Amino acid sequence: MPKNSKVTQREHSGEHVTESVADLLALEEPVDYKQSVLNVAGEAGSKQKAVEEELDAEDRPAWNSKLQYILAQIGFSVGLGNIWRFPYLCQKNGGGAYLVPYLVLLIIIGIPLFFLELAVGQRIRRGSIGVWHYVCPRLGGIGFSSCIVCLFVGLYYNVIIGWSIFYFFKSFQYPLPWSECPVVRNGTMAVVEAECEKSSATTYFWYREALDISDSISESGGLNWKMTLCLLVAWSIVGMAVVKGIQSSGKVMYFSSLFPYVVLACFLVRGLLLRGAVDGILHMFTPKLDKMLDPQVWREAATQVFFALGLGFGGVIAFSSYNKQDNNCHFDAALVSFINFFTSVLATLVVFAVLGFKANIMNEKCVVENAEKILGYLNTNVLSRDLIPPHVNFSHLTTKDYMEMYNVIMTVKEDRFPALGLDPCLLEDELDKSVQGTGLAFIAFTEAMTHFPASPFWSVMFFLMLINLGLGSMIGTMAGITTPIIDTFKVPKEMFTVGCCVFAFFVGLLFVQRSGNYFVTMFDDYSATLPLTVIVILENIAVAWIYGTKKFMQELTEMLGFRPYRFYYYMWKFVSPLCMAVLTTASIIQLGVTPPGYSAWIKEEAAERYLYFPNWAMALLITLIIVATLPIPVVFILRHFHLLSDGSNTLSVSYKKGRMMKDISNLEENDETRFILSKVPSEAPSPMPTHRSYLGPGSTSPLEAGSNPNGRYGSGYLLAGTPESEL
Repeated sequence: MPKNSKVTQREHSGEHVTESVADLLALEEPVDYKQSVLNVAGEAGSKQKAVEEELDAEDRPAWNSKLQYILAQIGFSVGLGNIWRFPYLCQKNGGGAYLVPYLVLLIIIGIPLFFLELAVGQRIRRGSIGVWHYVCPRLGGIGFSSCIVCLFVGLYYNVIIGWSIFYFFKSFQYPLPWSECPVVRNGTMAVVEAECEKSSATTYFWYREALDISDSISESGGLNWKMTLCLLVAWSIVGMAVVKGIQSSGKVMYFSSLFPYVVLACFLVRGLLLRGAVDGILHMFTPKLDKMLDPQVWREAATQVFFALGLGFGGVIAFSSYNKQDNNCHFDAALVSFINFFTSVLATLVVFAVLGFKANIMNEKCVVENAEKILGYLNTNVLSRDLIPPHVNFSHLTTKDYMEMYNVIMTVKEDRFPALGLDPCLLEDELDKSVQGTGLAFIAFTEAMTHFPASPFWSVMFFLMLINLGLGSMIGTMAGITTPIIDTFKVPKEMFTVGCCVFAFFVGLLFVQRSGNYFVTMFDDYSATLPLTVIVILENIAVAWIYGTKKFMQELTEMLGFRPYRFYYYMWKFVSPLCMAVLTTASIIQLGVTPPGYSAWIKEEAAERYLYFPNWAMALLITLIIVATLPIPVVFILRHFHLLSDGSNTLSVSYKKGRMMKDISNLEENDETRFILSKVPSEAPSPMPTHRSYLGPGSTSPLEAGSNPNGRYGSGYLLAGTPESEL
């Protein structure tokens, strides 16, 4: 260091000396760029924090391999919704016709925004809070909203894992406990449980044995101790998987991400060998074209795209922030999106193959029951034997023979036919019975498995698959909470992670009451959907319209080594924001037109009934939506009126050589700042390497951007000369 440097004088005299930028540039020794760092921070008080962030960026954990990272992204994006929500939406919205809006929205919204989140996370190497504060400080609340939505989703999502754990342990017995209705003693008589007899064995086991559900959301009924223990086990598993960050969760992903595909492949082979499987698959791929024009179908397809890829949750950003800067995130976006869609289709094939088998079983049961009714009418002379075709054999009655007999009786006894109570027993009617969400896995699928040979084995495999699918998604959800908080507030990783799991377990007790399933519906269908849509829209706007699509594309070119397709420019700039604005408007209108409600299980009727949420539940729902979105306007207002610093009030330039930092702060507009911001390159020597970002055609000089309150350097994040940390 030169002897006449003011820093040298300060070291010998112990007095505070303010050193100008000109002094630094003129008197300082040549800087080793690989060991130097340029920091543009907002306040003098944030200098030490900036230093810590720079050192943290150098020591930031990284994935052990590209495979581990891809499996983590797949594990997060491929979840329980691929197994039951996607098949249900296909069944509800026109079979193969539903694939058209889903594919269109996946291409114009899903893949571009998934690529966007991967890119910003990899480029900035921070969680969602740091990323959006960096891109646009006034929209820094997006990151906090993402954390809150992750918390909401994690609270009820782990409850579903708890349900799967309960069924998993119940599967180790033969026959399966939900294969037959229980028998109760009434004095000296043994009778079938009335609630089970009115419904079915699997339905009864789900609502009464597993959930012990109340008749409405207003009837708490106290805690279900069995589900409370399962929830504790679920949070313990998640806590152990994420307590060490990606060092622990990355290893878990090798099993939790790959095992479900082994099970799905086994189920597909087994399902295709079942009688009636082809009927189910043909029913799925037979499109109902009128559904393609239904706006509700497009809205549900867009929501499924968001949830399927994990957009807006922060988990995608968190995982990609542990990548090296030269990683090809464009390839990652296309690969993970394709695998996600492939998994949804594969799961739908499995589900419809099994449901086709179940539909044939139930159809045959219907034929037998109604044939017995007809025999009774023949024996009591209610019906004449002349109505029965001569070739019909009641001992071996086929579905075709029954339909022929049914049509003859309906034609001859037209006036009195309704009183006979005969059912048509159509296979299509059984296939059209759509079971939503959890009912598809815990009622319809479990009932089908009771007819499998070696049914306990298949049940164990199925629920172990659900546990692993849920675990992969929960790891990503927890990363969406812990990574941004740890990056921003520098809290101890292990302590904070354990604290989150303990807190979530106690709050999650709300969902293991006897009325807990109704709260799951509230959180799943309403509390996360609208805030998530708002978050994704603002993410798109922050990058495409505030930060600048051209600048972002130029950075991607420098980071990836090639220029992404022009397709992404138009999607980010115009198409995606417009589509999401329409989606948000449609969601708000839907909430206004159709009051939110839930399907309640009424014990006396042994049937479901749709009920609207009471006033207190509506107030809770609205509060949840407000809480999830509130950080966005709060941070915007605070930073707009300078009540909260956005890191752009002052300029401090510091660079490190070894462990020594030198700082300049509170520079006037017309002195050293003008010198360092000179537009003539030769007049502004810089410690930054010549390959730094933002120097492409049409881009803005990095230091010029620092003069803008919303500019790149308003956030106080660091730039390092090393490829992995240079921003």
